[in-house]
Amino acid sequence: MSLLHRLAFAACAMPLALALAACGSSSEKGGAPSGEPIAPIAAPAGTSWAETVTETPEGGYVMGNPDAPLKLIEYGSLSCPHCAKLAQEGFPELTNDYVASGRVSLEFRSFAIHPQDVPLTLLTRCGGPQKVFPLTEELFRNFDAVMDRTMQGVQAAEAANSLPPEQRLVALSDALGFTEFFAARGISEDQARACLSNMDAATKFAQQSTAYSAEGINQTPTLVLNGTKLEASTWADLEPLLKQAGAR
Repeated sequence: MSLLHRLAFAACAMPLALALAACGSSSEKGGAPSGEPIAPIAAPAGTSWAETVTETPEGGYVMGNPDAPLKLIEYGSLSCPHCAKLAQEGFPELTNDYVASGRVSLEFRSFAIHPQDVPLTLLTRCGGPQKVFPLTEELFRNFDAVMDRTMQGVQAAEAANSLPPEQRLVALSDALGFTEFFAARGISEDQARACLSNMDAATKFAQQSTAYSAEGINQTPTLVLNGTKLEASTWADLEPLLKQAGAR
């Protein structure tokens, strides 16, 4: 186990099904649903589907028409390069062409496959539902730089082990550069530290990840459309399936 993993395990002190999931593609998926073309569905006057975000009981955040005929769920890890690539290649088009049309909703369920997913997830949620997708997109857009900075801070993060539990994620985030990254994107250091010291929120997230594993989610990204796991982990694979299902 790497030093980063040991530190994060000690910082979290909570049950995470990290060994049950991995970053990559899964072979346990079915065919995509097929459907007739779906006409665009207008958002209520003065609103935009791409700016409509709500939290779900399952622990995800949905962007778009809550009654969209095509409901896309992504189980994604904020530390997974495959998830970052999917977002880099497809998020703008998915948002502007599919979600904005009212035909597709996107629910992102953050899934802890690596210990650093815990502080990263708490930070993307720190500004409330409306900030979750912009902050997640920013993280994925700058993924390589964030992960490089993480590796540089591993040794400095060791001191987190000696702190009280509610201070460990704060120290870990500071050492790995996460606090600084999110501060540059509107989450102040004081705000970040309040979110990272919320052990109830951290435990709830860990329990959600455990529940996803129990439901058979073992890879990120895993994409589910109207209840069917898709044979897709890239935008090039996903977009044709959305069109096949009726988003055309």
